[in-house]
Amino acid sequence: MYTQPSTTAYVQVHKQCFNQQKVEGIVRAGDFEWNFIWAFNQGQLFVEPPLGRALIKDALERYLVKADYKLESGGDYIFTVRAKF
Repeated sequence: MYTQPSTTAYVQVHKQCFNQQKVEGIVRAGDFEWNFIWAFNQGQLFVEPPLGRALIKDALERYLVKADYKLESGGDYIFTVRAKF
């Protein structure tokens, strides 16, 4: 039986501001780590540094769109990416 490759991504929310309508934090997956800003009023996700950004950006954006109302500053979250990093 074939199993799809997957990697667990760990999200830490450092700052959440409803006035600016932004969530800021860090996402880690495999040996990579990125800082992100989710401007949910604009539907824009900024991910830095650029190294490996293509691996995580779409999966992180889907996760944030689905979970943004549940995210809290200081919270730790997990989701699965359908790729091996």
